[in-house]
Amino acid sequence: MENDSQNVIITDIKMPFFSMVMFMIKWVFAIIPAAIILAAVIAILVVGASMSGIDLSSFMHALP
Repeated sequence: MENDSQNVIITDIKMPFFSMVMFMIKWVFAIIPAAIILAAVIAILVVGASMSGIDLSSFMHALP
């Protein structure tokens, strides 16, 4: 079978202003659970590393 793929370039999106605002608000609300999950994963990694005896102070830089 031949490669039937086509390249597409989007040059403009016509979207009403209110719809764009609602889309951005939904996007912001979707970030909240993702940020909570990411923070929990990082906290688990940091606690696990500190409990296993890994010195995390080497990753901290002194503030000027």
